[in-house]
Amino acid sequence: MGNNQSGSFLKNYSSILLLLGGIIVGSILGLVFGNGVEVIKPLGDIFLNLLFTAIIPLVFFTIASSIANLQKSEKLGKLFGIVLGVFLTTVIISAIIMIIGVLIFPIHQGIVISKVALETIRESSTGSQITQLVTVNDFYEILSRKNMLALILFSFLIGFSTLRAGEKGKDFARFLNSGNEVMKQLLHLIMKTAPIGLGAYFAYQVGIFGPQLFGAYAKPLALYYAVCTFYFIVFFSLYAFFAGGKLGLKIFWKNNITPALTAVGTCSSIATIPANLEAAEQMNIPSHIRNLVIPLGAPLHKDGSSMSSIVKIAVIFALFGKDFTDPYTLLTAIGITIIVSVVEGGIPNGGYIGEILAITVYGFPMEQALPAAMIIGTLVDPIATLLNANGDLVCSMVVTRISEGKKWISQSIA
Repeated sequence: MGNNQSGSFLKNYSSILLLLGGIIVGSILGLVFGNGVEVIKPLGDIFLNLLFTAIIPLVFFTIASSIANLQKSEKLGKLFGIVLGVFLTTVIISAIIMIIGVLIFPIHQGIVISKVALETIRESSTGSQITQLVTVNDFYEILSRKNMLALILFSFLIGFSTLRAGEKGKDFARFLNSGNEVMKQLLHLIMKTAPIGLGAYFAYQVGIFGPQLFGAYAKPLALYYAVCTFYFIVFFSLYAFFAGGKLGLKIFWKNNITPALTAVGTCSSIATIPANLEAAEQMNIPSHIRNLVIPLGAPLHKDGSSMSSIVKIAVIFALFGKDFTDPYTLLTAIGITIIVSVVEGGIPNGGYIGEILAITVYGFPMEQALPAAMIIGTLVDPIATLLNANGDLVCSMVVTRISEGKKWISQSIA
């Protein structure tokens, strides 16, 4: 029994353990050899270039296929609106909670690991900036990671157009689904090189910028895990209480243990779908609700990723000595977290898409900022997935409360 459990643990955590191993080995190499580790930096550059190349088709197929797979009906349309409203509300609440945490326990802004100048941002009117942010004037430009927001909007439109095409669009929908699966597998292949790639990059940063680099990650990690634990216990309880009172609170915590352990063990929202569906059935959530909320929540609903997005942005601002507390910066951060929640795709390491978007929007140099965000993302992945996946389960309760009325639990038991 013990051997089976340890084997299961190693299977579920092998990718994270390898990644952490690569980062630790890289750190040691950087500390021992200093500037000499610059010779292995190309290994990190190759990994990042592979990731950059895969990002564009991955985002397109993930979003377009998710929308194209929705089913049309009047009742479903109303339910879909409730689901999106609940998803959006919890994502915004989680982002605000993390922002409050960062403001109360600020990430030290004296830690600057590089003096690289920010990319020049052209001065232009607000309207012009918005236009450039959400659209491009030629198709090939949408294939650049610098136009990530325009790509996301275009992917949504393609998905809705496929949905509207009905039977005539079935073949294209199958193409989108197939492309989505292929890109997920490509990302898995690329991520197999992550221990070497990120290890090389980490060795370079430690060797060049010194051991003070660890100080940049210790506090944000402690802050993230503390705030997420608070959010998980307190706010998930509040959501469950809103959905069904004391009885709702009881049935949620009774049935969420297996999904919670599955989420932490696999670090994948998609892998947690079966456990979530089974738990939702045990909680007597109507089938038409659980079968929409749980699968849709895996790619579209990410409380944990929302909170990690805030921390990553705060870390990047601290690393470059910039002020994170500006109201415009904070509002933009909330907007980015909403987009990140949709884009991540429910697979391990999917958050790198959101990190690239955040770095692009704020205009930081990608090559310096992305590795820092990726390392934070890797270290927070287990508890982030816990909030992402378990959040789908508690949201299915809230959706049922809104669509079926406050007596849904007693009626389902009767």
